[in-house]
Amino acid sequence: MTDYIDLQPVKHVQGAVRLPGSKSISNRILLLSALSQGQVAIVDLLASDDTAVMLAALRSLGVQWTEEKTATGTIHHVTGVAGVLPNKSADLFMGNAGTAIRPLTAALAVIGGDYTLHGVPRMHERPIGDLVDALNAAGTNVEYTGNPGFPPLHIKQGKIITERLSVRGDVSSQFLTALLMVAPLMAKDHAITIDVIGELISKPYIEITLNLIRRFGVKVEQTGWESFTIQPGKVYQSPGTIHVEGDASSASYFLAAGAIAGGPVRVEGVGKDSIQGDVRFAAALEQMGAQITMGDNWIEARSSGPLKAIDADFNHIPDAAMTIAIAALYADGPSTLRNIASWRVKETDRIAAMATELRKVGAVVEEGADYIKVTPPAALTPATIDTYDDHRMAMCFSLTSLDGALRKGATVRINDPKCVNKTFPEYFNAFAKIAK
Repeated sequence: MTDYIDLQPVKHVQGAVRLPGSKSISNRILLLSALSQGQVAIVDLLASDDTAVMLAALRSLGVQWTEEKTATGTIHHVTGVAGVLPNKSADLFMGNAGTAIRPLTAALAVIGGDYTLHGVPRMHERPIGDLVDALNAAGTNVEYTGNPGFPPLHIKQGKIITERLSVRGDVSSQFLTALLMVAPLMAKDHAITIDVIGELISKPYIEITLNLIRRFGVKVEQTGWESFTIQPGKVYQSPGTIHVEGDASSASYFLAAGAIAGGPVRVEGVGKDSIQGDVRFAAALEQMGAQITMGDNWIEARSSGPLKAIDADFNHIPDAAMTIAIAALYADGPSTLRNIASWRVKETDRIAAMATELRKVGAVVEEGADYIKVTPPAALTPATIDTYDDHRMAMCFSLTSLDGALRKGATVRINDPKCVNKTFPEYFNAFAKIAK
């Protein structure tokens, strides 16, 4: 892929898109499969930079896996190690994959050994201190080799000395996810309880974690969103074959396209019974006036007139909410997205990045610590969009080519389009297929 891609104006979108596998589900399943007893067959694992990082790390740790190509997709066969890693030392490059480094740090810290974890420069700016503090308070031995509170990390042998640990819930839900996934490894002789300090953000992502932990044979006792307990003697068991749902966050771009530029656009691979919270993005589009229909394994969106402005809390779907900020460009007034402070600690500072790029296309933007307000222009301005090595920035701003916004025939240029490889390598091809 070149250094940029130019998108021609699109008057109408229509068609169906088969979604790639969910990143959140894929990396959780990979680690749970590695930690379990028995062989696991993973169907439709996402093929992307983030899953490649996790697969490479598992192989470096001595976990055996193979990839089988079939007529309908791929199956990854993982041989679980029952919580005992063959390789007691490894140097692991984690890219910019938060869904890989956070739970893997927890697993390695609890199991113990001599491990280093590092990534791209942006990864070394993404906080991990709350997770490390919780782990070390429980008896693990995790050291920072750069700035305190951030990767890179050096993990040594420790010993779990507590029955109760706590973690902040208001920075990233991935910290709690990491602790929940390794709690059975800590609860060998006694129950382990994890307490959440403060408000827990992104609760639907914790629901994904709990759902998958159950699929691997371990029950988590839950007291609201305040505490979680795992009883002793629980060992992850292979579910045999497990399927990865299509990525609901990736669905948001195509559903928004249908809502903005006619449709119908159908996404396949995720539906009304999805375990992913980001399917609630469809409800936000409905609030904005789009027509949404759902089946067991599909969601469809079409336009029923100009979109309506929205003012809502998006703490529950922070990734998909970025697409709402783009849909706001086509609304009938100012839209405000609230409670999105977690945007600032993602692949880039997404509040700042979105504000900068939205202004390029003519929007008036107000940004705060945890909100963004978007006032649409009368007509979008053709622009060159910077993507900040953030896949979601590239995919979001492809939508600014829609609905005849570029009336003079100018193009939207997306810089560094290859950043979509993080979760959706074929995104621009898929987008081109629905563009009419």
